[in-house]
Amino acid sequence: MTDCLFCKIVQRKLPARIVHEDEKALAFEDVNPQAPLHVLVIPKKHISTSLEAAPDDNELIGHLLRIAAGIARERGFAERGFRLVMNTNPEAGQTVYHIHLHLLGGRKMHWPPG
Repeated sequence: MTDCLFCKIVQRKLPARIVHEDEKALAFEDVNPQAPLHVLVIPKKHISTSLEAAPDDNELIGHLLRIAAGIARERGFAERGFRLVMNTNPEAGQTVYHIHLHLLGGRKMHWPPG
């Protein structure tokens, strides 16, 4: 996807503060953090929204969750707690159409969100 901001980050056409990379995924600091810990975890494969995820993407999405949990542990937020968010479409707040998990921690989260 040539216009996708996150695909450009994966291709190193745009800079990012990368905190994790493997053959399937990339995690980087959010440029507009909403918590002391705010990392985006994305698949390298372009999937626009969670509605477009196919059954053969199940392992990939599980992989994103494991990466997020690992970063939370590494950064010392696992025991305190953290939030994982995946927005889908405009009313949910999705602004980049490439699925991504927001890993948020380091402050009290409220419910309901937003």
